[in-house]
Amino acid sequence: MSDTRVQTTLPEAPPAPDRNRPAPAPLLTPTGLLTVLLGAALPMIDFFIVNVALPTIDHDLHAGPAMLEMVVAGYGVAYAMLLVLGGRLGDMIGRRRMFLWGLASFGLTSLACGLAPDAWSLVAARVAQGAASALLLPQVLATIQATTTGKQRAKAVSLYGGTGGVSSALGQVLGGLLVSADLAGTGWRAVFLVNVPIAVAAWLLAVRTVPETRSPHPSRVDGPGTALLAVTLITLLLPLTEGRAAGWPLWSWLLLAAFPFAATAFVLVERRAERAGRTPLVPPSLLRIPSVRSGLSMMVPFSIGFGGFMFVVAVALQSGLHYGPFTAGLSLAPLCITYFLASLAGPRLVQRFGRRVVLAGSLIQGAGLLSLALTVSAGWPDVSVAGLAPGMAVLGVGQGMLLPTVMRVVLSELPAAQAGVGGGVMVTTQQSGLALGVATLGTLFLALLPSVGIRDALIAALVTQLVIVLGTTLLALRLPRTLR
Repeated sequence: MSDTRVQTTLPEAPPAPDRNRPAPAPLLTPTGLLTVLLGAALPMIDFFIVNVALPTIDHDLHAGPAMLEMVVAGYGVAYAMLLVLGGRLGDMIGRRRMFLWGLASFGLTSLACGLAPDAWSLVAARVAQGAASALLLPQVLATIQATTTGKQRAKAVSLYGGTGGVSSALGQVLGGLLVSADLAGTGWRAVFLVNVPIAVAAWLLAVRTVPETRSPHPSRVDGPGTALLAVTLITLLLPLTEGRAAGWPLWSWLLLAAFPFAATAFVLVERRAERAGRTPLVPPSLLRIPSVRSGLSMMVPFSIGFGGFMFVVAVALQSGLHYGPFTAGLSLAPLCITYFLASLAGPRLVQRFGRRVVLAGSLIQGAGLLSLALTVSAGWPDVSVAGLAPGMAVLGVGQGMLLPTVMRVVLSELPAAQAGVGGGVMVTTQQSGLALGVATLGTLFLALLPSVGIRDALIAALVTQLVIVLGTTLLALRLPRTLR
């Protein structure tokens, strides 16, 4: 009799959890997405909100042209200079934590701006406000990258891009409304004080709705890279924004001469750090990713044109057409509305047409600029808000199709571990471009004023931006044919 044994197969024990592997980040809820987008809107609004308030600030504080330039430039330079560092800190110590710190700092520095007793105090508070913005904004894109996937990520990035464009236009609309309303006699101070309750509300929402994420392999802050990036941006942006107002003194030319040396030193130090196995502030390998390289190459000219346009239009409408602050801001409402609608349609359009969405957006943007130039040329000095509306609306459609899609391109191939630094590099590029636009197109406009008048100076700025748009259209041909 044979001995037949029944063999039983026991289920394998589950593998032991890897304690070194970070837990997957929870998904970002719709309320959490709304909260981080609200946090993103605050710094973007504040870059532009002071444009329509500058005449009132000049009157109340006796600031003068050079000091008014500093009110704008101080914020922009600090903002652009520290954005990459803000992204790196979020990767290291937690993006939610940095988002909360950034909101708190932004609220406090906004209060300091609103209570500034003199022009120098306002400039110092604006610099601090720019630094707070640099802590806040990079966490938004990094959180979206780390807590969304697929179609949800595409929609979230498009909403982020739409928030950027709408906030830029809304900043001037809201600024004009607040200055005109003169709430409780606050005048221009209201454009800063309004940030305080919004920052508090966003902070309370973020505590409950924004998940904590950080890089799985955090690295130390790149001290030499951070210092050299600061020197590079200061030597370029400070003389370009302040040189004309100060009469192009010797220091402005010395700083411009130092810029290429500072930029070269920054590149060499970052390359050496990466070759040595360290994590530089801006990893050169990041710029070798095709989507990052092609996307950033488009973002620079777009941001230059957009920043210059917002500054020039705010000045021209108030000084040339004698619009009040509210009317000057209201003239941008059609751009704001169509930009947002176009950005919402972006994900579906990209899924169907790929990079042709960017090409079409760039051409539509050019059509809007041409329409505005013809309107100004034919109707000056009796150009109404309604007369500007068609050109503004077309311009908003083109920009709403272009910018969110380009942002999506830049982020599409980024490793999750580099979400923070990648977002920081992208927004630094954007903010530096905005500041360059104010410096270059703004300087062109102001330089032409004495000889040709406001109308022709405005037309020259619009035509210059149109040339930039044509260059952007050609750069769009380098984008990937299909976008993730």
